[in-house]
Amino acid sequence: MVLELFIHVAPMVVGIWMSFIKLTQLYIANWSAAPFLGFGNYSVALDFNAAQGSSLLRSFFTTCIFTIFVVGISWVLGMAAAVALQRSFWGRGFLRTLFLIPYAVPMYAGIIAWKFMFQQQTGAINFILSSLHLVGPDTKPFWLIGSNALVSVIVVAIWRMWPFAFLMLMAGLQSVSEDLYEASALDGARPFRQWRSITLPSLGQVNTVLLLVMFLWTFNDFNTPFILFGGNQPPAGDLISMHIYNASFVNLSFGFGSAMSVLLLLFLLIVTGIYLFITNRRSKDA
Repeated sequence: MVLELFIHVAPMVVGIWMSFIKLTQLYIANWSAAPFLGFGNYSVALDFNAAQGSSLLRSFFTTCIFTIFVVGISWVLGMAAAVALQRSFWGRGFLRTLFLIPYAVPMYAGIIAWKFMFQQQTGAINFILSSLHLVGPDTKPFWLIGSNALVSVIVVAIWRMWPFAFLMLMAGLQSVSEDLYEASALDGARPFRQWRSITLPSLGQVNTVLLLVMFLWTFNDFNTPFILFGGNQPPAGDLISMHIYNASFVNLSFGFGSAMSVLLLLFLLIVTGIYLFITNRRSKDA
């Protein structure tokens, strides 16, 4: 327990301390010589009328859009697949294995494969779109630069995330008695009514944890945009994790990057606290 707490707490304490000093490449060899700024880094990050604060706010809203789409669509796909494979039929085991492949494939290998598929001239995405006559041979869109960058990173993140939702929901459905569905069917309940009245309430606790974990993972996602775009992500794909990385390790402003990380931590803690308060209150009322 002591080692575990040290591993979790020590980097966080150091990061918070870094956010109060002007730690740049000039002081990286001697942190104690870095000037103390107090809340100077925070004031720069929260000054939305200035360039740095405005870009941080834009990155924050981009990340919110990214998170809403990824978590929402991943949950819908996971729920649909879990319900479809709830009852036994021939080939169910094969489909379960097939659906879990994106979650089992090493992250870097899978995202690099998507990066190749998103290439403008030689990528499989544009080849399929051209074959379906949705785009012309001279109007193949760019997917990794420009305004389509956000769409690309959302698609890849959903591909990575939805099997996890499927796995959690499928495990939760194992505890739902089949007798409930049989009894409701005798009363004339159709599949959608069964899902709304039996499946969804039975998965209440699973969904509470699942949505929270998916939200935290997605909002902090660094690997997906970094592998897709490298360190030079377009404005449309400027997620906050990459924004903090660029401030810290490209612009070498470690103190400012740490301040943004602390602000992100506070935001996630607040959202998590509100979410757990609301869900626990609903559970007690129920």
